[in-house]
Amino acid sequence: MAENEQRTPKVLVVDDDPRLRDLLRRYLGENGFSVSVAENGQAMNRIWLRERFDALILDLMMPGEDGLQILRRLRAGKDMTPVIMLTARGEDVDRIVGLELGADDYIPKPFKPRELISRIKNALRRCGNRNLLEVGNLEINADSGTVTKNGAELALSALEYRLLLLLVSNRGRLMTREKLLEDIWDVAGDFVNDNTLTVYIKRIREKVEDDPANPTVIRTVRGLGYRVD
Repeated sequence: MAENEQRTPKVLVVDDDPRLRDLLRRYLGENGFSVSVAENGQAMNRIWLRERFDALILDLMMPGEDGLQILRRLRAGKDMTPVIMLTARGEDVDRIVGLELGADDYIPKPFKPRELISRIKNALRRCGNRNLLEVGNLEINADSGTVTKNGAELALSALEYRLLLLLVSNRGRLMTREKLLEDIWDVAGDFVNDNTLTVYIKRIREKVEDDPANPTVIRTVRGLGYRVD
């Protein structure tokens, strides 16, 4: 559709250097991109739940969850958003590991902003935006915000959708109850307690599981949290 082709590409920059974040926000914004920024993986997750992006600019070395861990998590969840890795380290091993994990490109710091723009455009041409996540007979289209089961669209509330998307995006990784409460309800701004999460997981299972009493999509890790395999 011509209208979609002409829309402004959305880019998320994740880097713990505030000066670089500000520079890239201004420079990319002046050159035809809609730019959001995050200082670490946790801040990125909150933005990622609310919006979809055409490309991710991801710093390799960050405190907490580093760029390679974030990239591994995204690709494990079948999120194929184009990712360009930034790093102050220029060793070949870092580049190889990043590309093997599914990065689309790799730029060592320091770099010229004009080169980054060229790399982003090339990644968008090669990859497009393919945010389709699949788990068993479920498909989550992160572009349209829809969930289908065996081809039929499911009716999920906005909060149910965000919770399911967070779990599936972290496929194979234990998501503790504390982490889910922090990432989901901190965004929603609602007053919640631990029982709130239990209620929402039950509601989602009733919609996505073939047998909600014996779930195979959202598994309980007793005493810890939940995991999607």
